Amino acid sequence: MTTYINHFIGGSTAEGSSTRTAPVFNPATGVIQKEVRLGSAADIDTAVKAAAAAFPGWADSSLAKRQAILFAFRELLNARKGELAEILTSEHGKVLSDAGGEIARGLEVVDFATGIPQLLKGEYSENVSTGVDVYTLKQPLGVVGIISPFNFPAMVPLWFFPLALAAGNTVVLKPSEKDPSAAVWMAELLKEAGLPDGVFNVVHGDKEAVDAILEHPVIQSVSFVGSTPIARYIYETASKNGKRVQALGGAKNHMLVLPDADLDLAADAAVNAGFGSAGERCMAISVLLAVDTIADDLVSRIASRMSSLTTGDGRRGCDMGPLITEVHRDKVAGYVEVASTDGATVVVDGRNPEVNGDDGGFWFGPTLLDHVPTSSTVYSDEIFGPVLSVVRVSSYAEGLELINNSPYGNGTAIFTNDGGAARRFQREVSVGMVGINVPIPVPVAYHSFGGWKHSMFGDAKAYGPQGVEFFTREKAITSRWLDPSHGGLNLGFPEHD
Repeated sequence: MTTYINHFIGGSTAEGSSTRTAPVFNPATGVIQKEVRLGSAADIDTAVKAAAAAFPGWADSSLAKRQAILFAFRELLNARKGELAEILTSEHGKVLSDAGGEIARGLEVVDFATGIPQLLKGEYSENVSTGVDVYTLKQPLGVVGIISPFNFPAMVPLWFFPLALAAGNTVVLKPSEKDPSAAVWMAELLKEAGLPDGVFNVVHGDKEAVDAILEHPVIQSVSFVGSTPIARYIYETASKNGKRVQALGGAKNHMLVLPDADLDLAADAAVNAGFGSAGERCMAISVLLAVDTIADDLVSRIASRMSSLTTGDGRRGCDMGPLITEVHRDKVAGYVEVASTDGATVVVDGRNPEVNGDDGGFWFGPTLLDHVPTSSTVYSDEIFGPVLSVVRVSSYAEGLELINNSPYGNGTAIFTNDGGAARRFQREVSVGMVGINVPIPVPVAYHSFGGWKHSMFGDAKAYGPQGVEFFTREKAITSRWLDPSHGGLNLGFPEHD
C-alpha cells in the first residue's frame, strides 16, 4: 500500500486537488519509500486563503503571545530533534550527525526570533516642529511565501519562518519534493506549540506550485534558497509581480591557503568543508587555492585524511552519506571524467567507493582533484557534490584575483597566520561571507546570511537583523495634538486660580 505525504493547510493535512505525485526515495537504498502529492495552483490558492484568513488575528496578537508560542516550539523541537534527524537522514541521506547539526543551526534562528520584541521597536522624535511628533512602527507584510531546497529541508525553512511568524506574518511554505516530510513534521509541531490554524501552511509541489507562489496577488514576499539560475528566475518573476524577494543562489567557494598557514589545520578544514553533507551545501569549499610552495604537502595531508573517511548509510555511523538522487550522482561522477580529460590529476577517485550500505544507494565517495585548470567546467561549475578541486597559485595576489573574478560570491576562506594578510583579504575579497582560518563562515543567527554577485538576488539577506527588516515594513507617523490651553477640547483639568 502506497504511503502519501500530504499538504498541511489550515491546521490539518490535506490531499489537495491535484492527482499528480512524485517518488520520495531513501538515497541510501535507492528504494521508493513514499509518494508526495504535487500541489496545483489551486492548492496554493487554498493555502493562501487560509493564511490570509488567519493573518488579521495573528498580526493583532500580542508580541508576548507570539513569543510564547515560539518558545514552546523551540522546546518541542529541541526535545524531539532526534526524531527530525532520522527523517532528514531517511529522505536526504545525510548522516545523523550532519542532520543534528542542521537542526542545531535552525534552532539558533528560533532562539533569535523569540527575542524579536526588542527588534520591532520603532523610533520616536518629539517636537520636530511646534507640537509635532514623528514616530515609526514596524508592521508585518501579510502572507509570505517560502520555497526551500532539498539539501537542508529543516534548516533553510527555519532560517525564514520563525522570523516571519514572530513579526506577525502568515506563511505558505513549498519544500523540496525530494525530501518533503520535515516541513509537515515542523508544521504539526508548530500546531502543538499553540500556533493558530492557518498561520503556517505547507504545499508540496514542483514548478506549478512555485509559479503559483510567485504570481499570487495576495503573497507579499518570497524567500528562496537554491541554484543561481532558479534564484534569478525567482527574483525576476516575483519582483515583476510586485513582491519583496530574498533569493539565495549557488556558489563556488574558494579557500586560499598561504605558505605560513598551519597545514594540519588547513587540511582538516578542507576535508570537513569539502565533504561534509556529501558536498551538497552552498557553503561547501569546492576549490582549494594552494600557493605553490606548500601545495604538494597540503594535497598529501588531505589525501591521507580522506583515506580514513567512510561512506555509507547515514544511520550506521559513517562520515558521509549518499547523494540525493541517482541522476545527481551520475552528474557529479561525470565531472571526474571531465577533470581527467582537461588535464587534472585524479588524486582520490570517488566514483566506485567501498560503502557501508546497500548496493542500490546513490553512492559517490570523497574525490580530490589536483592541478585543475581554471578553464575547466570542473573549476567553474557548481558541482554540488563531494569533489574538492585544487588549483595551484603563485601568490596571494593570484589567489585573490581568481576569487574576485568568479561570478559567485557566497563564501570564502583564507588560512594564514599573518594578521596583515588576513586583514587585507577581508577588505579586498568580493564575497559576502569570509572565514579567517574558518572554512565554512556561516554567520550565527544574530548576524545575517547571504552572498554577493550571482549568489544573492533581492532585497535582504536571510535571518539576523536583515531578516527582521525583510519580514516587516515601516510606517512613519507624524502627529499633532492640540493642547487644551490652545483652544482644544476642555478635558476637565483642574485649574488653579
